[in-house]
Amino acid sequence: MTFTLVSGLAQKDFVCDLPFCRVLFEDNADYPWIFLVPKKNNVRNMLDLTSEERLTLMRETEIAEKAMNNLFHPTQTNVAMIGNKTPQLHVHVICRFEGDPCWPGTVWGVPGQPYSAEEKEKNIQLIKKEILALCQK
Repeated sequence: MTFTLVSGLAQKDFVCDLPFCRVLFEDNADYPWIFLVPKKNNVRNMLDLTSEERLTLMRETEIAEKAMNNLFHPTQTNVAMIGNKTPQLHVHVICRFEGDPCWPGTVWGVPGQPYSAEEKEKNIQLIKKEILALCQK
């Protein structure tokens, strides 16, 4: 079966594929931000995953969070699963910095500034390289 992203996630920029998840990039220059999406159709909630799939998702989320922390050195890393608007299980990994536009509040529903094309591509490549390097350890 082919894995399909819902429209809201399909519009995000591709970073890389991990064994269980696809990593996507949020074009928001206010916060380094990625998503992990299990490559399994018809998954809205954690309850739709087997116990082993849940563990794999958590291991891959750990790798993504470490990569983002290594690259951007945030004050706080926010990891969240909120699917009210996007009906496909996805994990947000967001770097937050004291004094960022929403600090200390949440980023939900607050539009951010897009990256320049060059800066976006640079960050996608940095994140991809760091995630894949951590996968090799």
